[in-house]
Amino acid sequence: MTEFSVVAEGLAFPEGPVWMPDGSLLIVELAAGTVSRILPDGRKQVIATPGGSPNGAALGPDGFLYICNSGGFAWTRRDGYLWPMPDAPEYSGGRIERIDITTGKVEELYRACNGHPLAGPNDLVFDAHGGFYFTDHGKRRSRDLDCGGLYYARADGSLIRELAYPLTTPNGVGLSPDGKTVYAAETDSGHIWAWDVVEPGTLAPPEGFLPGRHIAGPPGFTSWDSMAVDCAGTLHVASLFRGGIASIAPVGTALGFLPLPDPLTTNICFDADERDAFVTLSGTGRLVTLKASHLARVIT
Repeated sequence: MTEFSVVAEGLAFPEGPVWMPDGSLLIVELAAGTVSRILPDGRKQVIATPGGSPNGAALGPDGFLYICNSGGFAWTRRDGYLWPMPDAPEYSGGRIERIDITTGKVEELYRACNGHPLAGPNDLVFDAHGGFYFTDHGKRRSRDLDCGGLYYARADGSLIRELAYPLTTPNGVGLSPDGKTVYAAETDSGHIWAWDVVEPGTLAPPEGFLPGRHIAGPPGFTSWDSMAVDCAGTLHVASLFRGGIASIAPVGTALGFLPLPDPLTTNICFDADERDAFVTLSGTGRLVTLKASHLARVIT
């Protein structure tokens, strides 16, 4: 099993880790509806309470934290792990929110695109122009499932644009280091798609009937969560059920798999120099760190 250190534990389904220059990390806690700062000594400070289920998070160029809020889940504990379930009794609708990490003020930016409500925004990544790509995972209920999609939005609340729809439970989203390719990973299908960026928020149309350029399919049973793209362009994708991080070249070649002791391994981020990786083991409520050199990577 992979060698790692526990940064914090006892968390309520943590996701969306964001490394901060002072050595702390920002995380969301889906089951608590909160955003917290994890200090270098492992202490937790709740900095905002947006409610719902705050999911993916990213620091904007303005210093505010932007989150995808999926609106809420029901929860159950099974075999020692906390699991999200459909039919949340207090589902409050999907939205994109901006949080002042100093005051904790939560501001709602988007709830709909072209008149269609956001169902379950999941993950986001900023480009070099101050806008961000985000996935809407859709919403699962006991008897049906919403389609999901890939979107682009401006951080000032002035524009939201649908880029790829429908997708099957899109989850992780990432950008190539040069900003010319955006990736999305589908949870239920185990597929990873890529699109060429023509200009910020505009993608080259896909060929044929596929939603995008197919990068990778599931090696056996695979259920993807969020991803991080490193400076060499390697995609590091959290794998549900298998429990770990899969490393994939931008052309789709599987480079390696790093197992971790939680079937709900959900998110990964890096520090500034990409020496350390931080991973959320959500089913057991832990944020852990490991050496990024343990991950397989494209050599440039």
